[in-house]
Formats: sequence, C-alpha cells, structure tokens
Amino acid sequence: MRLKVRIAALYEGKSALAHRFRYMLLCIDVLSVLFLVVSTFFLDQVWVKWVDVAFGIYMALDYLARFWIAGRKTSFVIHPLNITDLVATISFLAPLMGGGFSFLRSLRILRLLRSPRVQAKLGQDFPAFRQHQDIVLSAANLVIFLFVMTELVFVTQVGINPHVNNFLDAMYFTVTTLTTTGFGDITLIGELGRLLSILIMVFGVSLFLRLIQTMFRPSKVRYTCQQCGLFLHEADAVHCKHCGAVLNIPSDGSV
Repeated sequence: MRLKVRIAALYEGKSALAHRFRYMLLCIDVLSVLFLVVSTFFLDQVWVKWVDVAFGIYMALDYLARFWIAGRKTSFVIHPLNITDLVATISFLAPLMGGGFSFLRSLRILRLLRSPRVQAKLGQDFPAFRQHQDIVLSAANLVIFLFVMTELVFVTQVGINPHVNNFLDAMYFTVTTLTTTGFGDITLIGELGRLLSILIMVFGVSLFLRLIQTMFRPSKVRYTCQQCGLFLHEADAVHCKHCGAVLNIPSDGSV
C-alpha cells in the first residue's frame, strides 16, 4: 500500500517531485515519437527492434501503474486514450503485430498536454504558455494530427510503394494532399491506398483547415468573470453566459 500511495503521489500529486516526474514522462513520450520518425530510415536495423521493445516495456509499466492507482478500474480501461495506449503497447511488444499501430503513440502527448495538472504547471513555469495556451494546444493538436495521418500513410505503403520509403516521403504526400496542392509525383497504390487517399481528402482537409483556424483565431478567449469565475468566453461576448455579469474583455475591435 505504501508503494501504491507513492506512485499515486507521483502521477496525481502537486509536489515538485510529482511535477518533475510528469515532465519526465512528457519528455519520454516526445522522444518516442521522434524515434518513430527516425526509425523509418533504419527499418532493417536490429537496434530499432530493441528500442521498440524498450519503449513497449516503458509503456506497459506506465499503463499498469496508472491502472493500479485508478479509483474506477472500468472507467480507466474503457477510456479511449487508454485504449490507444494499450494498442500501441501491444504493437511495440508483439512481433506478429509489428509497429502498424505505433502511430497511436502520438496521442499520449495530447493526453498529457490535456491534463489539467500539466497545463497548470506549464502555466506557472512558462508565462508564454499561460498567455498563449489555446494557441499552443491547437498547434499541438495540429502536429499530432499531421503525425498520425503521415504514419498511417507510411505503415500502409512502405514496402509496396516505391515512392514511399521513409517518414519524409509519407509526410510530403500528406501535406500536399491536406493543402490541396497535389503535385501528383507520389500517389498511394492498392485499394487500401486509394481508400486512405479518399479519407484524407474528404475528412482530413476539413479538419486540417479547422485546426489551422483555431491556431490563428481561437474560438474562445480567456477572461475570468469577476462574479462566477468562468474563464472561457466567446470572442465577442458582452455578458457571461453562466451568470449574466457584464464582461470587459480587452479587444482590438477586430471581432
């Protein structure tokens, strides 16, 4: 029980040690995503498989620790992000599954950045993050979206498409498709490739444009209501939608 309390304090506590621990987890997750990019250039190297296993063990231990300290086990297991964590862990550890689902690992960064504790700590430590929090999170969402789409293209085309040999080739196709540039020098082959191209063009372009819009023109502004404490409001709000108090949101008059 003492060990469980200590682990819970690291994952959920407010101490300096707990904050450093969560920063460490965030850094490891970022490194794992960077590794997935770099490893596409060294697919046949033995050391890539060993690093895969190392990250898989780390992910398994992290998942088991969070499951152990979870108050509601069922809610933890069925949570969408925890399901993706489990699938990604299996994809790293099971040789038969390979790394086909490893792109889901990037969602762990989104989960950590969405944690209220991590956001609060980042706001305390970095004034620039606190001032531009919505833009930073929108940029993180955009990067994760691009990474997931690129990894989908890579894992479905590598080995069968002579034009897709590494992560850079897949990203080139993804970006040119999402921006509707479409040079045509790289195309996806096979029925699965055509289906993925359709999904990127139909759903990906609209979502990509939406994420770009939220970066440069966030749908909400942060201003704490003096009456009820609500801090997210419409950009042109005059009254608080929760309590009706008059708001004095600073504005440059562009909305």
